[in-house]
Amino acid sequence: MYRRVAISSVALLALTITLVRAPAGSAAATLTVAQAISSQSGTGTVRGYVVGEPTATTTVRTSNFTGDTAVAIADNSGEAGTSRMLYVQVTSAYRSSFGLRSNPGLLGDPITVTGTLTAYFSHPGLKSPTAMSAGGTTPPTTPGTPTTPPPSDSYYASAAGKSGEQLKDALHTIVSRGVTTLSYDAVWNALKATDQDPGNANNVILLYSGTSRSKSLNGGNSGNWNREHVWAKSHGDFGTAAGPGTDLHHLRPEDVGVNSLRDNKDFDNGGSAVASAPGNFTDGDSWEPRSAVKGDVARMIFYMAVRYEGGDAWPDLEVDNATGSGTAPRIGRVSALLQWNAQDPPDAFERNRNQIIYASYQRNRNPFVDHPEWASSVFG
Repeated sequence: MYRRVAISSVALLALTITLVRAPAGSAAATLTVAQAISSQSGTGTVRGYVVGEPTATTTVRTSNFTGDTAVAIADNSGEAGTSRMLYVQVTSAYRSSFGLRSNPGLLGDPITVTGTLTAYFSHPGLKSPTAMSAGGTTPPTTPGTPTTPPPSDSYYASAAGKSGEQLKDALHTIVSRGVTTLSYDAVWNALKATDQDPGNANNVILLYSGTSRSKSLNGGNSGNWNREHVWAKSHGDFGTAAGPGTDLHHLRPEDVGVNSLRDNKDFDNGGSAVASAPGNFTDGDSWEPRSAVKGDVARMIFYMAVRYEGGDAWPDLEVDNATGSGTAPRIGRVSALLQWNAQDPPDAFERNRNQIIYASYQRNRNPFVDHPEWASSVFG
């Protein structure tokens, strides 16, 4: 049974598009989707990301697709309003390649479409496509949306010259200002963007396993990937409500079975090898991730302890030097996490992930990805 949702209640994956209209005798002009919606005439070429299957003027499916006849695209990350979306007709010649029922993994991927700009589902759209192709240059974002990391002397200006508790307090204020929160359902599609395999746009990279798996295999069954809470949600009992339970800075894709093995364990060195996730080790109360993501894990934990300080109805999360904290709002072991932060500095994948979360979803950054040296000052 499919789940039909009103777009106003779901934050969808982003689409920013470049629309080129070429009237006779004039040079092509580049438009955003908003401009395309306001200019529903003539033909155009649209390049962007697939965000769902439109079923009516104000509804779109984002999973369990039942048709191959249309895709929905939007202009901003997390777009929630159908008035800012364009519906694209998928005719029979293109359904085997671009219909979402046949190609559910297409969700979140870029496509390029040429066709007639006219209403579809009594909604601004593009019909009768004459060309559809996968990929294309990543389109520019809507004006005003950051596309590059903010310089440290602006975003982190209030943290300049500080250390210890003063630095922690400054960073808490910075990363808590103007934050956009996601629903737990919206996290699925967000992870397909933040953790996309750089070598295969149809897949995501699993955190502990390190393997590449199809975006369409998200769910709760064996062989699926699901949403791993790196800061285990039982450590503070914040669940999956919007806030710490849906914060992308500590949520990552992971194999269902491996996620279950990690459970709510703290982080530390040692234990027995995890056969289903080579390079990881575990014992009764701790988990040691593979070397390539040790620093990633540490910086996610440090972020959570800075972001959630107990002043906004959520628990005051703290990093300690113990394991087996149970439901207390604490995770350790800080000595191991500091070691991992130093041994495994941020790589291109982690920096890109931080930027996508900032520019396209939550509007805040993980300061320890931008400045890993701050970890020892705050938590050392």
